[in-house]
Amino acid sequence: MSDYDVIIIGAGMGGAASAYALSKRGLKVLILEAGPTYNPATDYHLNQPDWEKKRFPFKPNSQGKYTFGTEQVLDDTKWSKLRSWNHQLGLINITSKRKFAAYHHVRGVGGSTLHFTGEAHRLHPEAMQMYTHFGVAADWPLTYAELEPYYVQAENLIGVAGDNSGVRQRSAPFPLPPHAPSYAEQILAKGFNKLNLSWTPNSLAVLSKPYANRPACNYCAACNLGCPRSDKGSADVTFIHAALQTGRCEIKTGVQVLRLETDKNAKISSVIIADNKGQHKFNAPLYVLAAGAIETPRLLLASEVGDDSGQVGRNFMETLFHTSLALHPEPLGSHRGLPSGFICWDYNAPDAIPNIIGGCRFSPAVAEAGFIGAGQYATRVISGWGRKHKQAMRQSCANVLGITGIGEFLPNKDTYIDLDTKQTDEHGIPLARIHSQLTELDKQRLSFIANTNTAILHASGAEKTFERYSNYDFFNTTHVFGTCRMGIKADNSVVNANLRSHRWQNLYIADASVFPSSGGGESPSLTIAALALRMAEFI
Repeated sequence: MSDYDVIIIGAGMGGAASAYALSKRGLKVLILEAGPTYNPATDYHLNQPDWEKKRFPFKPNSQGKYTFGTEQVLDDTKWSKLRSWNHQLGLINITSKRKFAAYHHVRGVGGSTLHFTGEAHRLHPEAMQMYTHFGVAADWPLTYAELEPYYVQAENLIGVAGDNSGVRQRSAPFPLPPHAPSYAEQILAKGFNKLNLSWTPNSLAVLSKPYANRPACNYCAACNLGCPRSDKGSADVTFIHAALQTGRCEIKTGVQVLRLETDKNAKISSVIIADNKGQHKFNAPLYVLAAGAIETPRLLLASEVGDDSGQVGRNFMETLFHTSLALHPEPLGSHRGLPSGFICWDYNAPDAIPNIIGGCRFSPAVAEAGFIGAGQYATRVISGWGRKHKQAMRQSCANVLGITGIGEFLPNKDTYIDLDTKQTDEHGIPLARIHSQLTELDKQRLSFIANTNTAILHASGAEKTFERYSNYDFFNTTHVFGTCRMGIKADNSVVNANLRSHRWQNLYIADASVFPSSGGGESPSLTIAALALRMAEFI
């Protein structure tokens, strides 16, 4: 007999939402988390003089290890304008190949929501039928209408602020009113208006008013460095907090799951874990795997718990993006506000970009690019030294305008996750190996984004671009999707519409690995939560 009804592997948004919904319904839940716990009141450094230098406070074991496959050769004869560039440094990648930079994530209670911007987006309904309508990616085995009630549940527990006249059909209003744009965002919005581009307040897991014993945002713009006030709705202060309050949820941190064991009845029988005391075995009637689109397939492959489709690790999708930054001649105070206070959805639909399949969105990028303190200006924007440098800093600091476009990434056969054949972790488990290649269609989408970014900045009065950065010449991703995608048939997908494995009767997957498509720039955390809530109701 087990002491638990459900074992959840991973305490990011998917694992946290699953734990909340299952424990609320009376099930006893155990969460196994490889990383540490963060205390918002003590672990984040925004009150210290060197806060900008410290960035997000990664703790021991708060990042996973992984390796990379072969670097893609760049085609600069056609796409040289997509190169990442800084006006002082020149080309940031001087090689002829697409360099692997990083997968930006946090391993810990709350997962990558600990350092996310807080965007809380619903997926475009048409992006859920990419194969039927456009012959690419795969269809979701459920509709937007089926998922919509769970979006409402997630928004209300998190405390999402947004504009009810937005682009998605809603059955209930946002629990909180939208945030007003900062002065710098108002200047940027003028550029959108000149180009006849619409914009709306971004829907954010950031409190515009006090909510659920959490304070309203103070607009320090440092969401990516960890929120010490808990006004940002990361998974630890929302779903995990609510799960623990039921008295039926337990979390073990610093626990590395080594493998899943199976029985002859097509079920997972137990998990083998390692902690600072050695190796142990846990078992339960049900298992929810929520380790993310890189670690989830790694665990399945390392455990030899595959599926009949051969799709575990395939269909990997990364973040397709291009960012442009420019100096504006006026004082803007662009270091304060929200990292992404408003958003443009005009090109979000899969057929919205002329002659290109797959949509995109546009939003401000000053904070996410790091320009909320003087240090980044001194090293990336203002050249020189001494008195002239000081004068230029006084004139230009907090005058940056930035715009980012994020677009659809379509799965391709050369972009996937497998196990490294040589490198292992400290327990001898092969590391996940990331393979990534951009297709011509991806580059076309990036080119459209880059040209639109430049036009918006110029229309806003910021004509001196000093930096461009994109994933044309760097793998540098935050959102990852697709390596255990959901579908109707067991021969081309890993889980069904309820996130249950086609092969293993008591195994569910609740993270972005189940996404059949990435969407046209939507951040995935709210959709992950909604899927997990729906899964828990089915269970």
